[in-house]
Parts: sequence; C-alpha cells; structure tokens
Amino acid sequence: MSRSEAVRHATGCYDDDGAHGYYSRLAKLVAVRTESQNPERLNEHYSYANDHMTPALERLGYECRIYDNPFEGCGPVFLAQRIEDESLPTLLCYGHGDVVLGMEGQWEEDRDPWSLTFDGDKVYGRGTADNKGQHLAHMVALEAILETRGKLGFNSKIVIEQGEENGSKGLAEVIAENRDDFRADAFFSSDGPRANIAEPNISLGNRGCLNFELVANFREGGHHSGNWGGLLRSPAVRLTHALSSIVSPSGEIRIEAWRPKGIPDSVREALKGAARSPGETGPAIDADWGERGLTGAEKVSLWNSFEVLAMQVGNPDRPVNAVPPWARASCQLRHVVETPQGAILESLRAHLDEQGFSDIQIEEPPESNRGYFTPGRTNPDHPWAHWLKATLERVGDQPCGVVPCSGGSNVTGVIQDELGMPFAWLPMSYLACSQHAPNEHILKPLMREGLELITGVYWEMGTEEGGYRP
Repeated sequence: MSRSEAVRHATGCYDDDGAHGYYSRLAKLVAVRTESQNPERLNEHYSYANDHMTPALERLGYECRIYDNPFEGCGPVFLAQRIEDESLPTLLCYGHGDVVLGMEGQWEEDRDPWSLTFDGDKVYGRGTADNKGQHLAHMVALEAILETRGKLGFNSKIVIEQGEENGSKGLAEVIAENRDDFRADAFFSSDGPRANIAEPNISLGNRGCLNFELVANFREGGHHSGNWGGLLRSPAVRLTHALSSIVSPSGEIRIEAWRPKGIPDSVREALKGAARSPGETGPAIDADWGERGLTGAEKVSLWNSFEVLAMQVGNPDRPVNAVPPWARASCQLRHVVETPQGAILESLRAHLDEQGFSDIQIEEPPESNRGYFTPGRTNPDHPWAHWLKATLERVGDQPCGVVPCSGGSNVTGVIQDELGMPFAWLPMSYLACSQHAPNEHILKPLMREGLELITGVYWEMGTEEGGYRP
C-alpha cells in the first residue's frame, strides 16, 4: 500500500479504453448538454447532478444533496460529503457541470460538441477542459485513494455547481444559507489552463470580472449624412474617443483608480522568473501591449485589463449614407483584489465626466453577457500554499510554479467571502484549449500528468506524517 500504487490505479483508469475508463466516463458527461446560457437546458442540469454525480459519488461513500438555486431558471448546486472523522481536516473540491453554448456547426471538421473526438493527443468536446474533464479527474483520484488505502485519511466535500458560466448566480446565497454544510479547512480544485504548458502550477486566486456597456445614444433614427454630416454628433466618433481615454494606444490603463496599488511583496515575489507560454498552437503574445515594465505573468496576475468585447454602430453588412443615432460597446474589466469591484463604475463615470464625455452612458449589459465575479486570492505565504507547492514538487519530482492570481474569473471570490478558507487550483488544461469557443479540447499528456499529481496530493493529505494540518 503506497502512493505509487494509488497513482498506478488512477492512471490505469485513465488508460483504460473500456466502459469504466476515464474517457468513457467523460464521454457520458460531455453528452449532457448543460448549456447554462440556454434556459431550455434546466432539466439537463438536474440530470447532471442526479443521474451522473450522485451515483458516481455515492459509490465512493459520499452523502449527496442537491440545493435548488434561489434564482428562477438557474441550475442547482450539488454537494457530496464523506466525513471519516470530525477530528480530521476537511478538503473542499469544486467543479462546474455547466458549459457555454455548444456552437454546433462552427467546429472544425464538423465535430459534434456533445461527443468526444480524438485526434492524436487532442480530445475534443464541450466541457472537456471547462470543466467536466477536470473535476472528473479529481473523482478518479479520490477513487484511487479509496481503492488503495481503503480510506481517504481526511474528510472530503465536493461541490458541483451548474451556473459558473453565467456568473455563479445563486451560489453565494446557497452557501450563505447552508454555511456549515460547505465549511472546510482548505480548498483544492482544478479549472482553467496552466500559465506555462511546460510546467505545472498552482493558482492561488482569480481576477474579478465586471462587464458593462458604454453607449452613445443621441437621437431617434439616422439622418442623411450629406445634409446632416458635420451638424450632428457622431455616436461612433464620440464613443471611440471615450474608449481611447480609458486605455492608451498600447493598452495601458489611464483611469488612475483602475491602476492597482498596495500589492503585497509576497505576491510579487512569487512571480519572479515566472513565464507565460501558450504553447505552439496558441497566439503569439504581444510583448508591447499592456502595462509597461511588467512581465507577461505580472500583467495577468498583478494588474487589471480592460477589453472591448464587441462594438455596434449602424449595420456593417448594409451600411447606409446616414449619421447613425447610436453606438454601443460591450466592455469588460478583469481586476485584482486591490481594485474594489463596487467602485469600478463610479470611478469610470467620474473619469468620463472629467474627460468631457458626460454624453456617454454606462449601462448594464444584457443578461447573456453579465459578469460579476468578485476577485479572490490566497497569500503565497499561507501555510496551505506552502504545503501544496512542496507536496506537488515532491510527488511530481519537478518544479511547480505559483500563480498568485490567474487571469480568468470564477468562484474564488465567493469562497473567500462566504467561507474564508485558503484556496488553490491545479489547472490541467493549457492556454490554447479553445474553452468558450468552438474546438474546445484537452491534451492527453497534460491530463494524465495532472491526474498523477492530484492523486499524489490526496494520498499525502491522508497520511499522518505528511498531511496538511491547519
């Protein structure tokens, strides 16, 4: 009975081509069309929890419960608990069973997003990377520990929510009303991509996400550009100048309140020497874009980024010779914890007014594009971060990077605000995995290595001599 035996059990499941192998299980999960942005899929979300998560985890000795979402039309929250001894530490694992829209017909080679497709080391399917493939790996690792040792050696709780792609609406409310059910000593999960495809890393937090719209809405209807051009304000011109007041031509943020201050030295120190690499198939990083004086890793982990997601004025497919009545830009700020989310739009309003753009309105985005994730971050000096990094380097026999704050946004803010526990992620995908787009996929070698690592972590967690003790 040893860690290596548990790892062999887990990788044996991963390599098994039969009905009980990892990819056969993943295929069944991917086939459940859990699009959280499609209101007609609510039954699929309950099916994912009832028909897939519940039986799989009950077989491992977990007690399962499903919490209805307090917001109508939103997916439920699933919780599984295996409490071996109240005196033992408890780990909370998280995953989300919902996915973005399947985007059928847009995938290369006419691939079906709801079926697994294999092409060399790439495995295609909606949810493979984000996040069904990653939380399934944790389930397989826990199964391997139980099969090898007969017990975990710690208490385990697993949360699977069905609304992460819609901003985790309702999750904070469910946890707040049932806080003892979700309480744990530390959080260990997998989501998102590695910062550098060549090296595993833990992520100790995530940036927040706030979506909003900037609108120049000046009048009813268009007016002949010959008769009225030069007399009427151009919505497109006003809006583009307003946008250019927010960021420089090279992407540097110009709103002083959006420029982070007071970043802890421990966070900066953790990023020394860190590299950000998308791999061979990802787009080349524009080194001259963004805040000057920061490395690529620092731009993502220490700084805020502003993006225009979409713009609309007139009809680009059939333009007419008229001054348009309005122009609209869908915008987003990804921000670190040093930038309070509640003050973002207030400081934007003040900035636009100071720059002479009081005619530009700030509006809520449509429901389908609302992003309100709050940021969260565990200090790299926290004992949980130290233990996890050291354990991963020992079980993997290789360096493990530390990313204080990954670029994306997810539930870490909710976990921090509602449960107050230290958290860390071990991402098993990579930057060019096409999550949120057609052709979403995972890489077989990365997932296999990730499964080995998390199995090693769970094994060590259950040992008296090497486990984490808060």
